[in-house]
Amino acid sequence: MISDLSALRDQILRFKEEKRAVILSHNYQRDEVQEIADFVGDSLELSRTAATLDCAMIVFCGVHFMAESASILSPEKTVLLPEREAGCPMADMIRADAPRPVRKTFPGFENPPAYVYPPEFSLKDIKKQNPGVPVVAYVNTTAEVKAESDICCTSANVVRVIESLPGDAVICVPDKNLSMWAAKNTRKKVIAWDGYCNIHERVTVEDIGRARREHPQAVVMAHPECRIEVLELADHVTSTSGMLRFATASPETEFVVGTEIGLLHRLRKETPNKVFYPLRNDMVCPNMKKTTLQSILRSFRENTFVVNVPEHVRIPAKLALDRMLRVA
Repeated sequence: MISDLSALRDQILRFKEEKRAVILSHNYQRDEVQEIADFVGDSLELSRTAATLDCAMIVFCGVHFMAESASILSPEKTVLLPEREAGCPMADMIRADAPRPVRKTFPGFENPPAYVYPPEFSLKDIKKQNPGVPVVAYVNTTAEVKAESDICCTSANVVRVIESLPGDAVICVPDKNLSMWAAKNTRKKVIAWDGYCNIHERVTVEDIGRARREHPQAVVMAHPECRIEVLELADHVTSTSGMLRFATASPETEFVVGTEIGLLHRLRKETPNKVFYPLRNDMVCPNMKKTTLQSILRSFRENTFVVNVPEHVRIPAKLALDRMLRVA
């Protein structure tokens, strides 16, 4: 095992050149992984970029559904995920096919999701109970779920996507918090799924209050995967890429960052004249942090782990992504 950081980086870069590869890093990755990547961004942004590049291999430093998205958009390229066990608990909370769901109320909001399906059930059963209602799948889903959906969305464009669809109702999966945020910003009925990101879900109203007391001059930014009561207290609700754009353009100089702490590296690097504080110090995704420089080097050496979405899943999943891209 190579312990010298400089030697490790040199070997990775040599393999990258030999294999005509591109290294992609999600905003939540370790600092040193972001630094060696060719492109850093959110998952769909990275996959779209990779699809335009003249390369033979994509090494995706992220989690499994992200590598799947790269495979969906670049089927002719070899897609490697350096850590096989780097998954997304929220994406795993919904399956395309499983037993029939039960109905669950979701009270307490002026325009809430109509009801929320618990995660032990399936998307196919929701579709059977709501015939003709279009399905909006968050990009944080498996390829199989995307393939069962009409259109995909991101945390940035979910409302635009919902508004683009016919009818007065949509099924929105899997993040209940994103669905609730969308429901507050559209007149359509939102039929939701009881999934969540365990990192964003832990943020509370008390955390917002503490952040304001500790940093009274700071603008509080929150990711829409946070709970609705948290989002209602934030100054700006947006995606990771939206936080970068907002912080860069804003005349303010202090920001509280309500998302996974990996984004702080890029925020501080790209806007060094401004100050950023984590909303909670424990907003750390262990799956995102699984990837290391050592695992990237192993991925190059051993060609592991290949992510390849089969055509019968890839084609309808790509259709859902393409429909979103036409809206966005």
